Amino acid sequence: MIVRRHLLLAAVSLGLAGPAHAQQPRVLDSAPKADAVVGRRSSGFYVRFDRPVDHEDSRLAIKQDGRIVEVLHPRLESTPDVLFARAPTLQPGRYSLHWIVGGNTQFDGEIPFTVGND
Repeated sequence: MIVRRHLLLAAVSLGLAGPAHAQQPRVLDSAPKADAVVGRRSSGFYVRFDRPVDHEDSRLAIKQDGRIVEVLHPRLESTPDVLFARAPTLQPGRYSLHWIVGGNTQFDGEIPFTVGND
């Protein structure tokens, strides 16, 4: 009992336990890239992180003017550090790819992009 308590205290002090010490995952790459202009036929969207993410408890969405216009379903077969989904053809305009990484603690972010007229 005493040994378990000391191990738990050591894990908490080292930041190994509890969401209070969790750090937001960093985005290493994405498609589209931030502020990119993409063609209307661009349908593959992904966000690559600096660590594995929980695919089942994570979400992607396309937003326009702060409203969700399309909810995307990340493929569970993606590599552990990537959320990948396909989206339908979007009309020209400004959008953002909104991501939520789930798990014990949730983190989110947005990547702005524009769909061109081609």
